[in-house]
Amino acid sequence: MGRPLLLAAVAALLLLPPTGTGAAVTRLRVSANFECRATADRTLSRPRCRRPSRPGPPLEPPALSLSRARLCLPAQPCQPCLRVRLALPTSELGGVRGLQLTFLELGSNRAGWLQVWQRRRALGSSAWQVQFDCFPAESGRQVLVSLRTIPDRGLALSCSHLVTAEPPGPVFTHAWVPEVRAIEVWVPEGPALMVRLCHQLALECEELPRPFHQQVLVPGGHHISLPYEFLVPCLCIEASYSHHDSPRSKHCPFHDRPDAYGPELWSSVHFHDYSTSSKDQMVMVLSASCPLRPRATLCWREAADEAAPCHDIPNSTASEDEQVYILDKVDVHPQLCFRFSYKNSSHVECPHQPETAWNVSVSVLGLQLRLHLTSRIPAAFSAALCQHRGGQCEPEAPLYTVTQPEGSAPGELALLLPVQVLGSCVLVWRSDVHFARKQLLCPDVSHRHFGLLGLVLALGLVVIVLLLNCRGAWRPDDGVPGGRPVLLLYSPDSEEHLGLVCALAERLRAGLGCDVRLDLWEAGGLGQAGALPWLYAQRGRVGRQRGTVLLLWSRGSARLFHRWQVGMADRMPGDAHDIFGAAMACLHGELGAVGGGGGWVLAYFSRLCSPRDVPRPLRPLPTYRLPRQLPGLLGALRGSPPAPRRCRRGRAGGLLHRLLEVGAGEGSPLHRPPGAAAGT
Repeated sequence: MGRPLLLAAVAALLLLPPTGTGAAVTRLRVSANFECRATADRTLSRPRCRRPSRPGPPLEPPALSLSRARLCLPAQPCQPCLRVRLALPTSELGGVRGLQLTFLELGSNRAGWLQVWQRRRALGSSAWQVQFDCFPAESGRQVLVSLRTIPDRGLALSCSHLVTAEPPGPVFTHAWVPEVRAIEVWVPEGPALMVRLCHQLALECEELPRPFHQQVLVPGGHHISLPYEFLVPCLCIEASYSHHDSPRSKHCPFHDRPDAYGPELWSSVHFHDYSTSSKDQMVMVLSASCPLRPRATLCWREAADEAAPCHDIPNSTASEDEQVYILDKVDVHPQLCFRFSYKNSSHVECPHQPETAWNVSVSVLGLQLRLHLTSRIPAAFSAALCQHRGGQCEPEAPLYTVTQPEGSAPGELALLLPVQVLGSCVLVWRSDVHFARKQLLCPDVSHRHFGLLGLVLALGLVVIVLLLNCRGAWRPDDGVPGGRPVLLLYSPDSEEHLGLVCALAERLRAGLGCDVRLDLWEAGGLGQAGALPWLYAQRGRVGRQRGTVLLLWSRGSARLFHRWQVGMADRMPGDAHDIFGAAMACLHGELGAVGGGGGWVLAYFSRLCSPRDVPRPLRPLPTYRLPRQLPGLLGALRGSPPAPRRCRRGRAGGLLHRLLEVGAGEGSPLHRPPGAAAGT
């Protein structure tokens, strides 16, 4: 081997004397002055290998030193163990890639081994300095440790160590003084003790934050008062002698006291909120003085006031990992909060960001509620009318839904809900998440709305009178009770146009008895089936029952039609939420067929559109100008001949014309850009 052999007997002369117990070892680990990795047998599992943050004084190689320590693994009682320090002159040995330590506990014959490998060879490296914490052993047992190099270069070191029992810790007494928020500690006659308060974590007792951190040397026969910040279950008193590596005594008197699980426990916790509306995710990270693992569930707080009650939401438990609590598919809102529960106490913590991703307001338009929704993120919203019963407002069918598609710019959406009972309220919530708040809106139906309500009622009365006067001309030939189905399609380009669309749909349904199919009234089925399947299903149903597709046109419709034509020419895929574009594609296909286009009727309101706004490809369709040609449109929808002249030019027709004009003016204070609302 070319080198003098260093025998174990020679190496024994270089061993350092054993040191004291030192701090507790919380996990098996290897510290080395080089990049390393460690492997071991089952008795030691796989220790972690790292560089020491604060290396101790180096050993003179070759050397092997053993000392007693305490091993305190998680969820296990502390036990004695053997710490190993060694030094190897690798530059003299040459080509050494690693080392192996072999342990043998005499008496029990329990054995184990550990290998430490150098990850990458360093040029001009100094002697290896390695510390292993630590080999578990029984008190009173002799442990034999031997060392060799990998590959074997003829160096062999070995020594043994008697693991002695840990001496008893210092004795003291204490008393809790809640009036001054302090703990008094008495030291009996004898040596002085170093006393402090600390928070017992899983493996060590951590000092209190300043200014409450105090470590005081108390002479024998004296006492000291130590203040604390919060009364928590992990608050402990620890005492040790003044010399280095002294055994310690510790008492944790509040672990089983109910007082320690009250409001002060939650005051000691720092809640870090990382919830984001864009990800529909609530995230909170806890920084606690004590090792807590509370359970977190959602609750809805009635008001922003911290004293307001928070109602639990079922099946909303958040996942937890290292005190990080995450719940997905949540409509993040300052009043949608986490309720943390631990033992016999709980605490409500709400998101720290005050702003919301969406807002809604309500206004009254005739016998309809108009919801104005603004959202910064793509989302789907549902609404339902409700009536107050027993202090709660329970939603009633049907359900109305509107969607802002993925990729669309933030904007305003609108929903119109027919009011069946004056004083109705509406619940609005996000329907594309699992957990959402339901916002209750009760519109103001005060005296300033009575004129508009009277106008709409008068409009309905006039339409009914007109229909009764002309019922002989409009009665269907087949005698089937009720009207034929009417699929009403439109473009969402303005509030005024949307209001007139809904007013006409309501009159057709209530006055003429038509089975009107309108996306705003079919929001529940539309949300379940999807926009395009719903449209094609309705078109097929109307065709089978000899009904009519009524296309209400406007200047915004002309712009959307041109945009649709450009997309068709460029072969761009259509938007899955664009009912108007899908309707144009459907109509285009039917007009291209032989004798196609049957069952389609086009109408427009004269104040919102002119004949020039109707595109040339659609001019072959029967077209009606409203309100002047409303009787003719009604006849077309019933499949009857045009109404007599007296029904079109009489006083009822003129009054209807004036009321529609005024009604349009009442409903037109707000305008939306084309395409701002999803749907038809």
